[in-house]
Amino acid sequence: MSLSLDRETKPAPRIQLRPESLAAPEALPPMQVIRRNGTVSKFDASKISVAMTKAFLAIEGHTAAASRRVREIVEQLTAEVVTALSRRISECRTFHIEDVQDQVELALMRSEHHKVARAYVLYREERTRQRAEQEAAKAAKPAAGPAVQVTLRGGTKVPLDHARLALIINEACAGLDGVDAAPVIAETKRNIYDGIGQDELALASVMAARTLVEQEPNYSYVSARLLLDKLRTEVLTNVLDAPTSASQADMATRYAEYFPAYIKTGITSELLDAELGRFDLARLAAALKPERDLSFQFLGLQTLYDRYFLHVRGNRIELPQAFFMRVAMGLALCEIDREARAIEFYDLLSSFDFMASTPTLFNSGTLRPQLSSCFLTTVADDLDGIFKSIRDNALLAKYSGGLGNDWTRVRGLGAHIKGTNGESQGVVPFLKVANDTAIAVNQGGKRKGAVCAYLETWHVDIEEFLDLRKNTGDDRRRTHDMNTANWVPDLFMQRVEADGEWTLFSPDETLDLHHLYGKPFAERYAYYEAKAARGEMRLFKQIRAVDLWRKMLTMLFETGHPWITFKDPCNLRSPQRHAGVIHSSNLCTEITLNT
Repeated sequence: MSLSLDRETKPAPRIQLRPESLAAPEALPPMQVIRRNGTVSKFDASKISVAMTKAFLAIEGHTAAASRRVREIVEQLTAEVVTALSRRISECRTFHIEDVQDQVELALMRSEHHKVARAYVLYREERTRQRAEQEAAKAAKPAAGPAVQVTLRGGTKVPLDHARLALIINEACAGLDGVDAAPVIAETKRNIYDGIGQDELALASVMAARTLVEQEPNYSYVSARLLLDKLRTEVLTNVLDAPTSASQADMATRYAEYFPAYIKTGITSELLDAELGRFDLARLAAALKPERDLSFQFLGLQTLYDRYFLHVRGNRIELPQAFFMRVAMGLALCEIDREARAIEFYDLLSSFDFMASTPTLFNSGTLRPQLSSCFLTTVADDLDGIFKSIRDNALLAKYSGGLGNDWTRVRGLGAHIKGTNGESQGVVPFLKVANDTAIAVNQGGKRKGAVCAYLETWHVDIEEFLDLRKNTGDDRRRTHDMNTANWVPDLFMQRVEADGEWTLFSPDETLDLHHLYGKPFAERYAYYEAKAARGEMRLFKQIRAVDLWRKMLTMLFETGHPWITFKDPCNLRSPQRHAGVIHSSNLCTEITLNT
């Protein structure tokens, strides 16, 4: 074959190569697969072909094993998977086995073999379930090496019961979507040591489950059920007076044995009203629903454990269903068919369809059954009345009441004291005492005491009252732990709207303003303003209404206090106007009653 060239050909220039350029190109490292247990093995494309063939056989039957069509499809799809993996490969040429299986699924779907893809997905899920069962069984078996000893409360040591640990954790995970016992068991065993205490062992599984809550919220139920196991052991041991433990399944029969013993223990320990022992306890025990113990999430059960369940010297004697039944029995104490009513109340509470307030849960059925949440009081304008109100606050807070105090009657700073011919220090020092009382009497040691002080907007100490929650200034005139609220008459808002003046008075000179609202209040307030203008009032102060309103809003944004509550609407809409005047609301500002 000859070539005709248009131009004169010249010999090509000679290229001289260096010795290193003659070396063969560097061979790429082989592709590797990271397996689920962390080991690395050589990539084998034939395993992809085998898995795909099984998926086709699951749909088309075993006769398709000899089908040339199936073999060609599998070969083509395997090549596509290998190509896709090669594009996604890292510099170290390794990838996880899950990536391989994901690419297989994707290839089957793209080629529109949807039924085969579904068979492959089901195969993956079945293999995942089998591996989980194997891991759980493996975790349940005692590890090789020296046996772990558990120290009981009495000081004796016994070998760790691996079978019971696995039983309790598997029971806690039963029926919950997205949870698995194996990681909880594994994490628990990582955190136990030889000689671990009985309570520590119980908490180890609780904490193990809690670490998984961020991955799957249902682990909160697992944590609660594991805490419940610790509670069962503690309660049954204390009430039945013998080392006792029980699984949740055992409680279907154990509640009936435990409940009468619990009532007896509570009465003997002077925690429960003796009248509870006169109920038909067998009938009530038969009505208990142990399966409702499983309805708690961790935070709810932990709160009950810490604050609500009755205990004897720190050892709990109440299980959840007994707790709800005790509350129900206290509520039904004076009913005619009290067992029937107690069962009705119990069903309502234990199903979470309704939940009573904290004082009711704390005190129902006890020797001091104070069931009310909120109390409203008016403080008198003398030392006896002031400190009686503070004493009342302490006694009410002791049994879990929230307090709303009306302080408007107490005379203001600089007001005359007839008995000593001196001047009053105003309402603020007494509010400081009330604040510290709420801290000292923390609802029987179960939760913080809570009180709210109310003051009407015309009180001469209102400006200092606004500053009570500030973090600056004289700390002796601050109440950092007490809520405060402004009891605002409509007349003040009218003055703000009109950009008018507002006059502050001391209540020892204008006491009837405290008992008036609406038009009578506006008329009497104007009378006192005229009297002050004539110089006939001993103590008053005139300011721009808008300036006071601006300071009220500033403090509300800065500290969240004082809350703004309205005197006239509360009284005008009250169905008990014939019985007196409403001077304040309660701690949470939702109750308006006469005091």
